[in-house]
Amino acid sequence: MQTCANATTVAFSGLEARRIDVQVQVAPGTHGIVIVGLGDKAVSEARERVRAAFASIGLAIPPGRLVINLAPADLPKEGTHYDLPIALATMAAIGALPHDALDGIVCFGEVGLDGSLAPAPGALPAAMAAHGMGLAFICPETCGSEAAWAGGEVIAAPSLLSLVNHFRGGTALKPPERGDLIAGVRAPDLRDVRGQEQAKRALEIAAAGAHNILFVGPPGAGKSMLAQRLPGLLPPLSSEELLEVSMLHSVAGLLERGRLTRTRPFRAPHHSASMAALVGGGLRAKPGEISLAHHGVLFLDELPEFSQQALDALRQPLESGQVLIARANHHVTYPARILLAAAMNPCRCGGGSGAGLCRRGPRCAIDYQARLSGPLLDRIDIQLDVPPVLAADLSLPPPVEGTAEAAVRVGRARDAQADRGAGLNATLDLDALERVAAPDGPGAALLAKAAETLVLSARAYHRTLKVARTIADLDGSPAVRRVHVAEALSLKRQWAGAEQAGQGVKVS
Repeated sequence: MQTCANATTVAFSGLEARRIDVQVQVAPGTHGIVIVGLGDKAVSEARERVRAAFASIGLAIPPGRLVINLAPADLPKEGTHYDLPIALATMAAIGALPHDALDGIVCFGEVGLDGSLAPAPGALPAAMAAHGMGLAFICPETCGSEAAWAGGEVIAAPSLLSLVNHFRGGTALKPPERGDLIAGVRAPDLRDVRGQEQAKRALEIAAAGAHNILFVGPPGAGKSMLAQRLPGLLPPLSSEELLEVSMLHSVAGLLERGRLTRTRPFRAPHHSASMAALVGGGLRAKPGEISLAHHGVLFLDELPEFSQQALDALRQPLESGQVLIARANHHVTYPARILLAAAMNPCRCGGGSGAGLCRRGPRCAIDYQARLSGPLLDRIDIQLDVPPVLAADLSLPPPVEGTAEAAVRVGRARDAQADRGAGLNATLDLDALERVAAPDGPGAALLAKAAETLVLSARAYHRTLKVARTIADLDGSPAVRRVHVAEALSLKRQWAGAEQAGQGVKVS
């Protein structure tokens, strides 16, 4: 005699959680457990975890053939969160749970060998999907505070045995409480940076318009120190942005005890990071550093030391704001709307002064900077030379203005962009750019001359105009004037090759 039971769970495709029906059939035949439905290694190993967990709680699987189908069968299934729906559906099939106990419930979680429930990545987007389908959500107790943010009915259990008691009318499980919402984490202050006034101004412009920025200077000039203070200039995450960022971090398994924070992400991977680590991928197509920095800052120190393949993989996400990871049988898309901050030395020797002076001549700088492709540099709006910090600068008193004062100006500039309704300046499309950032006559003439002299690409031309629009917003000016265009051009560094050719433009 055959007995069947069903449970519901989800499969992830990027941040999207798709409904999966776990169908369990107990039928006469050779004793064994078979899992079908295009599951990965972690899914196929669920049969051993579930078998051991049943033995630990004194539950025996009756003789016969146990077939577990994950439908739709042509959708790839990855992860350990299939353990709990498989275990509960099997319990219902063998009569350990009421046959209709799992109706209207999404099950999610890993099962330990002792019958305990362990957390699995993705509880927040899974709970959001359950709430969207009008279903309750069962998860491990350690995921409860995270899942509670989705709303709806959430059941968080410490073990399989506690779920059996819950469904059989014994001890009812209490709904979990949401994790903490942290308003903000104190970021390093700009007051710590002595000198480098132009670099601070560039940092403020980058924050105001979400412009990518690159600092080029010798070791010890303060490039990393400046970049680390960029998140403090940005406004807190909005509710919509908070949800997106939290779902990404949940899928990556980075949410601790369901705590959410309105502080924007700051990711700083080492230059040895692979392409998959940077943009996402791997066997399970996990989000990479660029997606984990979504709505925040991705800082790449020692930029030319990253592999050419990894840097070139950044080009498309920087333009589109998302990462498409292609596989033979499916595609996964993750959001990646970031503010890129990067730093590099002028040459491999460092290009500093004194003991750090480069002794190989201009060819050293040309070869080192040639590691960065033109298309990548085209996507970096602000490129600034950062001079060495002098002893006189270090002896100065702390600056009067710090992060708090600069953040106020950034907030005003972003409010002006929001009032126009076209989005942040760095993301303006061509129509919006022509509508809100057309410079006055002298500004247009200067930009045209600079474009011809510096041989700016169309992308570099438009990005310079976007930076000029941001500078005007910081000045509270409704129009983009010549002075704004001039400052935007001064933030567009001429590279070693151009300098060798004697190219330049006067922007004063």
